[in-house]
Amino acid sequence: MDQQHPHEKNTDAAHEGEQMLAEVREHYGALRTEIAKVIVGQDEVVDQILLAIFSRGHAMLVGVPGLAKTLLISTIARAMDLDFSRIQFTPDLMPSDITGTEVIEEDKATGARELRFVKGPIFSNVILADEINRTPPKTQAALLEAMQERQVTAGGVRHGLPSPFFVLATQNPIDQGGTYPLPEAQTDRFLMKIVVDYPTEDEEFEIVNRYTGEVEAPDVERVLGREELQRAQEYVRQTPIADDIRDRTVRLVRSTREAEMVEYGASPRASMGLVLAAKASAFLAGRSHVSWEDVVDMAPPILRHRILLDFRAEREGTTPDDAVRQLVDEA
Repeated sequence: MDQQHPHEKNTDAAHEGEQMLAEVREHYGALRTEIAKVIVGQDEVVDQILLAIFSRGHAMLVGVPGLAKTLLISTIARAMDLDFSRIQFTPDLMPSDITGTEVIEEDKATGARELRFVKGPIFSNVILADEINRTPPKTQAALLEAMQERQVTAGGVRHGLPSPFFVLATQNPIDQGGTYPLPEAQTDRFLMKIVVDYPTEDEEFEIVNRYTGEVEAPDVERVLGREELQRAQEYVRQTPIADDIRDRTVRLVRSTREAEMVEYGASPRASMGLVLAAKASAFLAGRSHVSWEDVVDMAPPILRHRILLDFRAEREGTTPDDAVRQLVDEA
């Protein structure tokens, strides 16, 4: 039997990679088009959510109510043909309300009783954990454990979660009475913290015109299947990054632990997340390698929730984004 020469294998792999880049760029453009049918503006937010999904990471959204966060996530799920669940976090929400519970069932023929696990809403591809800071730490921990392990344990039996699996948690920055903010050690589980701001004036005019008339909401077409998404996620991890850019990225994250304005810096998980997000940024832009600009673009959403400023910086009005930008400039 003829064996393929190593050079031919490399050529085939390179050709397959180029073809995948072209396909994903086309799919990505189609995704943005479908989402724009429903969502007005918020381009940066949409891009960052998609980057998190293609990186296989979870994301936290911070924004005031009424900015269409639920509509945005459900639209993305429809465009990717993914199952979607929304969980409204409340003070009385129990861990079993998220993960599922065991119930006793009786066999009518034999009279025998047995336990059966009834799956909770966590068993979906895309989970919107709405106002996660409104539920006690025990329930928050149940969600975060499922995010980390990608499985749920009930009665000593492990139940794997669907793949792909993506959690988007929202926090309301106002009306903080009776809330349970996530500690920094737990927010580190989220690849990105995405800030959802108010629309521009023109965008708000368009939102009002679009959704206060008689025209029905447009249908969103499926443009990317879950198998195609999982294949793209694998290619994201294979995107090359030069040694010098990778090392510079790691040094940038390490600098957060040494900066005078920062009380606590980012963990090694942030180094991995920043490299991975930069790969996704290059890949979805249709480029075959990571540039430093990819790292710069991804630094704020990756690092803003992973650093804790000291009291002097906070007193002077410095924000985490300000600190990240300064450290990027010095990197």
